[in-house]
Amino acid sequence: MKTVYEFTVRKTNGDEKSLRDFEGKPILIVNTASKCGLTNQFKGLQELYDKFNDNGLEILGFPCSQFNNQEYDNIEETTQFCQLNYGVSFPMFAKVDVNGNNEDPLFTFLKEQKKGVLSKEIKWNFTKFLIDKNGQVIKRYAPTTEPLKIEKDITKLL
Repeated sequence: MKTVYEFTVRKTNGDEKSLRDFEGKPILIVNTASKCGLTNQFKGLQELYDKFNDNGLEILGFPCSQFNNQEYDNIEETTQFCQLNYGVSFPMFAKVDVNGNNEDPLFTFLKEQKKGVLSKEIKWNFTKFLIDKNGQVIKRYAPTTEPLKIEKDITKLL
């Protein structure tokens, strides 16, 4: 069975990173946007990271501009915005497409594993995917699901 560990993603500096580096840890993968009405979710994501990272939780942020172009063009602006405004210390990666012809293969896999309410397509920024320690997608959360509401699901995986 395929897992998230089989994927490689691009870091903000353009280098590749294997998700195998996170093997054995629960992971929350989120498509993010810095100029979105839901951007305040960075605060809750960082709270989860602060609370559970020592127990193994990883949160991986993937900036995306596919929904009303709500992400900076320059990845440096994105990372500075996240750090200055929300104290983000969890890993952020290069900007990706989560739908369409150029979608990142990781998001193709995530959507195949857990479809949304009406379709597999991601409808908006801050769609969240919870991955277990074996690299399997356990649950998909709507963009409007506040990160702290995921806490009980995370604690079951730690």
